[in-house]
Amino acid sequence: MPRSKRMLYDGAVYHIVQRGYNKDKLFKKPQDYRFFKDIIRKYKKRFVFDIYHYCLMSNHIHLLLKVENGNDLPRILQGITQSYSFYYRKAYSYVGYVYQNRYKSLLIEDDSYLLECGRYIERNPLRAGIVKDLSQYYWSSYNFYAKDRFDDILTINPLCDSFGTTAKEKMLKYHEYVLQPRPYENVLDDALVG
Repeated sequence: MPRSKRMLYDGAVYHIVQRGYNKDKLFKKPQDYRFFKDIIRKYKKRFVFDIYHYCLMSNHIHLLLKVENGNDLPRILQGITQSYSFYYRKAYSYVGYVYQNRYKSLLIEDDSYLLECGRYIERNPLRAGIVKDLSQYYWSSYNFYAKDRFDDILTINPLCDSFGTTAKEKMLKYHEYVLQPRPYENVLDDALVG
């Protein structure tokens, strides 16, 4: 049965999820995460897209991104994932699939979900029990928003201005917002990365 065609729109925001094959690790060492981010930088020079939030977990990836040209989305993600696959196979003398199926993409049609999706993405390390304090996890956008740490692959989520008038107030309220659990998180986990 052929794959269903993705709905692609100019200027749209998508929540992208890509899992390692058979739930295996995609990232084994800090240099793997850094290399993945280098690939994103490279593709940001080729295509017009913004990443609002991300989390690179050891066995899966979350990106919340906006594409200028909807038809570029498959090319961007194919380029990023294939480039990382080549790196991974060489670095680990690996043969076979690196990713589990093709990436999942959810179109974000509502501004209210734009912030919720970013919150969900950044809570991954906390919910997985990897860290007790999100600021200790270096492979997500959390520290960019809550701790004002520089991250050149990110573009500020335009809705984050709603957290306050000063940078300090925005960071504090964003931190409080992200720490609030939501009842739907486990359901969304099963749908996206289960």
